[in-house]
Amino acid sequence: MAAGFSTSPKPPRPGGRRVPSAGAPAGQGKASPTAGDNPRPAGAKADGPKIPSRQSTPDRPYSPARSGFQTTSTGRRRHEEPPGKPERLHKLLANSGIGSRREMEEMIAAGRVMVNGAPAQLGQTVRFGDRVKVNGKLVPLRFSERLPRVLIYHKPEGEIVSRNDPDHRPTVFTGLPRMAAGRWVAVGRLDFNTSGLLLLTTSGDLANRLMHPRYQLIREYAVRVLGELSEDAKARLLAGIELADGVAQFASFLEAGGEGANRWYRVSLAEGRNREVRRMFEAVGVVVSRLIRVRYGPFALPPQLKRGQYRELSEPEVRQLLVDLDLSPAFTARRPPVR
Repeated sequence: MAAGFSTSPKPPRPGGRRVPSAGAPAGQGKASPTAGDNPRPAGAKADGPKIPSRQSTPDRPYSPARSGFQTTSTGRRRHEEPPGKPERLHKLLANSGIGSRREMEEMIAAGRVMVNGAPAQLGQTVRFGDRVKVNGKLVPLRFSERLPRVLIYHKPEGEIVSRNDPDHRPTVFTGLPRMAAGRWVAVGRLDFNTSGLLLLTTSGDLANRLMHPRYQLIREYAVRVLGELSEDAKARLLAGIELADGVAQFASFLEAGGEGANRWYRVSLAEGRNREVRRMFEAVGVVVSRLIRVRYGPFALPPQLKRGQYRELSEPEVRQLLVDLDLSPAFTARRPPVR
């Protein structure tokens, strides 16, 4: 079950400079200069549990029943990608974090992908050593049989989930572990003013599977609003609200207390449209002043993970996740060693 929350949490400082967490060498992992701001039940002690040291953290098998994952931060280290067997180009590009398989097929058909200086063809296979360019840029290839990496990141307010921003705002990708091949793919998005749990992986296939409507992975949020909702408004939010892009409804809606004019609610839904939670509350005449994602599918935001920090899932946890999502046959080899 996701962690509880207080009735009047203090808002985080957007865009604050990150500093290493206590006891960690500079450059390894990310941490906010302020304390974590996870909601907690009334009466709970202000000091939460400390994050275990990387040396003493054991690996545990992944389990949807646990809200905290015993994982490690690898910091800015590079992987060396060993040779892989020949693979279909669109699948390889997806696993290298460029986009979905369908998007890659569309790019190949449009002539935007080159292999060894020649236009790529649909269904083409490539092997280690082939030079692949997308839109004229060389792509580091990550062959899919390598076990993907998965991060749980506590996104603070004031960061965007994008690498390209005309306004040059802080991005979640700046302080993530760096790799020689592939790149981090965000599982869904959180808008600039929303904080909480964000999943990232090196596998485009895994990211797409986690977002696919077929699997109905529940997204749960802690929502603070100004004022109290009427019973009629609550009923409408559960029955369905007509938005510009279709009907939206909460799978669950719980009151969670509050102080003064502020009220907290706990809501969940099985999709992730742009600003969906905020737009639903606005449709019943209430403005959201604070929004925190506390759960995504089996992953809950660990209470000890402070804003701006990440945790990496261990190999057993990743393997179990792949089994749960029917992806395990695609990944047979272990991760390359961190050097």
